[in-house]
Amino acid sequence: MYAPERQQAILRLARERGRVDVLSLAGEFDVTAETVRRDLKALDRAGLVRRVHGGAIPAGRLDFEPDLSARESAAAGEKDRIARAAVDELPSEGSVLFDAGTTTARLAAAIPPDAVLTVVTHALPTAARLADHPGIELHIVGGRVRHRTRAAVDAWALRAYGEVNADVLFLATNGFCADGGLTTPDLAEAAVKRTVIAAARRVVLLADSSKFGQGHFARFGDLAQVDLLVTDTGLSAEDARTIEAQGTHVKRV
Repeated sequence: MYAPERQQAILRLARERGRVDVLSLAGEFDVTAETVRRDLKALDRAGLVRRVHGGAIPAGRLDFEPDLSARESAAAGEKDRIARAAVDELPSEGSVLFDAGTTTARLAAAIPPDAVLTVVTHALPTAARLADHPGIELHIVGGRVRHRTRAAVDAWALRAYGEVNADVLFLATNGFCADGGLTTPDLAEAAVKRTVIAAARRVVLLADSSKFGQGHFARFGDLAQVDLLVTDTGLSAEDARTIEAQGTHVKRV
């Protein structure tokens, strides 16, 4: 495949998926990561994509929000590793909040069968995965359900979380930056995330490295509010040190 053909294919994938990452593209097109970086640089110069940490997003689509199926398939291996590592952060007993996200849903599916927990979530996919768990007392927070994320938002959800004081929150985000904080495209989702952060004594952020350096329309918190970030080794040691300087411990898996 010639470079222009490959670049057109990369642009198509970026528009379909909402973002592309260097390592996945290198595998898909059987080229080196450096070749992909040159392709993305050429597309960026042409104004067709915008470079972000580890990949690119379509130009003019900084707040594009992929649907649930697209997000489920993106960085699947990294999300699986993060979820497995996050199992160690579950309390032996106690109360846990699950934010809406594909990685947090993977953690819910990985909870050991002998776990005894009280779980609160506004995410329908997470609730579905936990509904039959024998040791979990499940509470579902209601509200208007956003079709794109299958998550409850607005006043009902905010009011319910305002009455909760949980041991641990497993938080999700669309983007995180050392200086730009935690962001998501939707204001209603941001309001719920802000409320769940306040409802937990400990905050564990589950986010794959492709989200680092991304900034979206609605900011809902700072990394300083996160006790632990569980991410993959795509986040460089240098970037991890920058984040830890803000008081957030980083676990790369």
